[in-house]
Amino acid sequence: MSLSIVTRLRAAGCVFAEDEAELLISTARTPAELTAMVERRAAGLPLEHVLGWAEFHGLRVAVDPGVFVPRRRTEFLVDQAIALTAPPATVADLCCGSGALGAAIAAARGGIDLHAADIDPAAVRCARRNITNGQVYEGDLFDPLPARLRGRVDTLVANTPYVPTGEVPLLPSEARDHERTVALDGGPDGLDVLRRVAAEAPRWLAPGGHLLIETSERQIPAAVEAFTRAGLLTRTAHSEDLYATVVIGQHAA
Repeated sequence: MSLSIVTRLRAAGCVFAEDEAELLISTARTPAELTAMVERRAAGLPLEHVLGWAEFHGLRVAVDPGVFVPRRRTEFLVDQAIALTAPPATVADLCCGSGALGAAIAAARGGIDLHAADIDPAAVRCARRNITNGQVYEGDLFDPLPARLRGRVDTLVANTPYVPTGEVPLLPSEARDHERTVALDGGPDGLDVLRRVAAEAPRWLAPGGHLLIETSERQIPAAVEAFTRAGLLTRTAHSEDLYATVVIGQHAA
């Protein structure tokens, strides 16, 4: 490993400079490309955008510039969804971003009918590279999904934006400056999109189907209220290790 690369990254504030240098060196195809990648990382671009991929739930997921980088804590949401999904299930992934959640569920549960959607065209292009055994649509939440899926979705996952608008400027620059605001900003209390998904979910879920959405621990009461108001039987799951919270609602009708 080049000591000069580690030194450059450490000087730029990269806490895991040695690990990042190893990834950059193994990914670059030429010395010139490696130099350019190091400079982009040192300039503050997220490592995943520099590499062009992120490791998520055992997969190497393509992540294009500007596209939301899947967080490791969201693997907990995927684990909860996998536990509730048995083929031949119909699975929908809303606010899909890179398509990481849907791709991970499909990798663990072969034979599912997978549909994903995002409002961001760049995210949709990226998700279509990662989801090779399903359909990806461009549009707002449920709008682009085929009408035939109404009442047939067994597992609905939605990694909705949940950062309150006033806190977006406080995010690390890697997120604030290099990911689309639409993937981060959840409205005044962070739950605007969650409420929209929860309210409409019963029209799309199959009897006994589940809706799973990640949120923060402090948002649990309001998120649970939104699920309950929609008529869903609601519970929460939490991972101390990943500091992750998932609200899970079941359609009982």
